[in-house]
Amino acid sequence: MQTSDSARESWPALMERAQAGDQLAYTRLLKALVPVIRSQVRKHFSDEALVEDVIQDVLLAVHRVRHTYDPAYPFLPWLMAIISARAIDALRRRGRHQQWEVNDDALPEAASVPDAHRQDTQDELAGYLQQLPSRQREIVEHVHLREMSLTEAAAHNNLSVAAVKSLLHRALTNLRRFGANHDRS
Repeated sequence: MQTSDSARESWPALMERAQAGDQLAYTRLLKALVPVIRSQVRKHFSDEALVEDVIQDVLLAVHRVRHTYDPAYPFLPWLMAIISARAIDALRRRGRHQQWEVNDDALPEAASVPDAHRQDTQDELAGYLQQLPSRQREIVEHVHLREMSLTEAAAHNNLSVAAVKSLLHRALTNLRRFGANHDRS
């Protein structure tokens, strides 16, 4: 479904009215955006369930950040940036949760490490993590062990993404220092 240029030209005005509290204008805008969002998302995904999930993510993002739109500027690039960001997030989530099949013969020698050695490595990692301040440890566990995105970790910990990045950087610096001190002993 193609959206006419004249309809697209009304989007900045509809958003401006929506920002001022006009619920009808906001509803009209969101209904007009769905086909455009859908066509853009389908360029990235063929799974209809995933397409619908991303559409909902985009609509929620538009709702959350609608105050950032400046009607003096074109609407479509603002919308496309949101669509792109939500599509990338979906791709990351899908890649993180995708199951990978590997032929056992192709596994490197490290995969055949005895369970006792593997347990020693896990215990060593747990020991390093315990040396971190609790906030740093939580961020490392969420981002690197539970494979949360920075945005997910920020939301889970009630922090900004910048704060998560900062805590993660400090934690990894500390872990490197702990490892270097361990190597010297």
